[in-house]
Amino acid sequence: MLVIVGLVVVFGCVAAGYAMHHGPFGVLWQPNEFVIIGGATIGAMFIMCPKHIIVDLLHGVKGIFKGSKLTKESMLGILVTLFELIKVAAYQGANGLEPHVESPESSDIISKNDALIHDHHVLEFLCDTIKVIIIGGVPEHQIAELCDLSMDVHEEEAHHPPAVLTKLADSLPGMGIVAAVLGIIITMQHIDGEPAEIGMSVAAALVGTFLGILMAYGVLGPMASKMEFLSHETHFKLNCVRAAVLAYARGLHPLICVEFGRRALPSHLRPTFSELESSCRDGG
Repeated sequence: MLVIVGLVVVFGCVAAGYAMHHGPFGVLWQPNEFVIIGGATIGAMFIMCPKHIIVDLLHGVKGIFKGSKLTKESMLGILVTLFELIKVAAYQGANGLEPHVESPESSDIISKNDALIHDHHVLEFLCDTIKVIIIGGVPEHQIAELCDLSMDVHEEEAHHPPAVLTKLADSLPGMGIVAAVLGIIITMQHIDGEPAEIGMSVAAALVGTFLGILMAYGVLGPMASKMEFLSHETHFKLNCVRAAVLAYARGLHPLICVEFGRRALPSHLRPTFSELESSCRDGG
């Protein structure tokens, strides 16, 4: 919602300022400039990116408009789910977790947590790490290394879409200049025309520069930053799961295990200890 509000403010204020200068809006409608800038930018993206990065980028842009679904309440739910799983392991041993991690969709503990079951990155990370613990014989520090490897790979993959969008934003002023230069080339062919006609032609050419700069710094650049912030959210969840599962691997009490997970969360997503304890007692 904030993204849409931001776009309305950006375009609304630019249009309002232009209108206050008594600028004619008709001159801003230059489809040829849109084709040059938009087409060249999309073509550059195809040259720059492999297919899977383009797919991830499109999903990322879609996620920008959907906004963040990660809240303190959803993280509290994940912590309670971790508590229930670790409590099962405490009473039944690690093998008691096997049916839950082999088929999480049918698990009576995991399946009831929408925030976890619909996030395949975090779900896969949790289940695979517990499977390693079930196998046995793997020291805690090596389990930590496996977790760190997965998190490093995910962080690298998550960095690509916003990095591509940032590069596209950086290229837009240049694409706008390309469109403007082409317009000036056409104008120079009619330099012997009426001054008013030449002025209109130059104005039309400058729309390309205007559009490139506006889209770069008012739209794509902020969207790239938003996408990067959203990509951190999965890392927050992974870090929380990592801390709790490693605490379980050390043999700590289930409530202490999820306390490790709670401490791994940033402040805006971190429930209080009392909230966690109360939820674990009620839910577990």
